[in-house]
Amino acid sequence: MIVTLIAAAEISWWIVLGLALSTRYLLRWRRTSTVLLLGLPAVDLVLYALTVLNLRGGAEANWMHALAASYAGFSVGYGPSLVAWADRHFLYRFAGGPKPLPAPKYGPERTRHEWRVAVRTVVSAVITLALITLLVPLSNGAAHVGTFTEWYIRLTIVAVVNLIVAGCYSLWPKEPPAGVRVEHGRVAESGEPAEKARDRA
Repeated sequence: MIVTLIAAAEISWWIVLGLALSTRYLLRWRRTSTVLLLGLPAVDLVLYALTVLNLRGGAEANWMHALAASYAGFSVGYGPSLVAWADRHFLYRFAGGPKPLPAPKYGPERTRHEWRVAVRTVVSAVITLALITLLVPLSNGAAHVGTFTEWYIRLTIVAVVNLIVAGCYSLWPKEPPAGVRVEHGRVAESGEPAEKARDRA
């Protein structure tokens, strides 16, 4: 059952996001779009609530329950950036918006990008571990902290690695190859004026 709930939540999340972007750019219903976007965290909260009910109903706690809890943590940490990414690409493909810029690759811009990723990862990990820990008292005895030990270890490792990577970029910023023209951390298009590249950034 929990596998079905996770699959349904994943599909629902993308459907709601697609509807929100469609109503915003194709139908010009901005208020409706905003309401739909606010519904994205609700999808993950419903999944978490159903996970708790599944455990309280007698299901044996396992890693799938922790995975279900991680969706809410992921939404808090990465949800806004993922929505922004989808918004830029939808606007470009269906509403005549500017072409989305890739992530910066060089210099201080790349360093800041890596720190943003690290912060999102740490936030996601902390929220996820908090929700997994809450499963123990909420499950009415069906779950124990030891059941999720592997998740504590793995998420901690992922968060620490991301922080180390960001720290390395702070100490040793990535420099572009010789002869490559860079604007705001990105390789400037051939023949593109510097002013235009700055505007696109």
